[in-house]
Amino acid sequence: MFTEKINELFSSQLQEWELVRINYNLLENVRTRKFDFGTFEVSVQFNPERIRSSAARVDPISIGERPCFLCTKNRPPEQRGLSFENVFAILVNPFPIFRRHLTIPSNDHVDQRIGDNLGTMLSLSQVMPSYTVFYNGPQCGASAPDHLHFQAGNKGFMPLEKDFRIGTHTTLLFSEPGVMVWKWEKYLRGIISLEGNDRDRVIRVFNRLFKGLSEIQPDRPEPMLNIIAGYENGEWIVHVIPRKLHRPSQFFMEGTGQLMISPAAVDLGGVIITPREEDYNSISRNDIEDIFRQVCFEESELDGLLNDIL
Repeated sequence: MFTEKINELFSSQLQEWELVRINYNLLENVRTRKFDFGTFEVSVQFNPERIRSSAARVDPISIGERPCFLCTKNRPPEQRGLSFENVFAILVNPFPIFRRHLTIPSNDHVDQRIGDNLGTMLSLSQVMPSYTVFYNGPQCGASAPDHLHFQAGNKGFMPLEKDFRIGTHTTLLFSEPGVMVWKWEKYLRGIISLEGNDRDRVIRVFNRLFKGLSEIQPDRPEPMLNIIAGYENGEWIVHVIPRKLHRPSQFFMEGTGQLMISPAAVDLGGVIITPREEDYNSISRNDIEDIFRQVCFEESELDGLLNDIL
């Protein structure tokens, strides 16, 4: 199985690559706080090695001035990977959040776009059923918006996954043979989830959603969104989290009001990563609510869109 090949890759990279060995051992020291919102929780982690991602400069000038770290020619010599469909490479992420954290870049240096690539996410999640695959849009947490890539981590890490199975915050919005569409309510984040065993229908419904989101953000390279996908019991589960802002106002503040938090899929999945200890210590329940409401659409804001496209 493909999972066995990934396990072998991890084992060999931990032996051969000192940086990987050190940083995965450091995960043992990651500290976590949990915030109770009544019917769901949000975790906050202190993980200083993630500063590279959280503080990444993603403006066009900065991107143009640095070599692309996902291109084969610029990767560390110790980094080896697995080929996927002769189009992508599966790599061990040397700066992990998960105990098993993968980066999956395209072999070609093309822009980060999901439009024609959701099928790849579905294929990846199917051959790696113990992993959750996620996508950060070019203006939604991707630290390499100039190079198409996905990430994956061990399944069950994000509270969103458990909360979907429990069903307290989801309402069935639409169904047809092979796919169901769920809307999340009272969860601080407007989320649409697709669940189904018909790959083509899942992609088709996603494309309708993508088109609708594109129409309300016509000035962007693609609609702002994060996607979290998994495969279990013969079905795909795809969580689509539309965005309206890249980084919250707290990211740009100075002094004690600053929180260096740049939300991406994992954060919106319920695990907020803080690379600075002062942010980990000071963040509050109110901060979490405010950050989510700044960067995500509220459920009421998505209602009209969903009614039009579904």
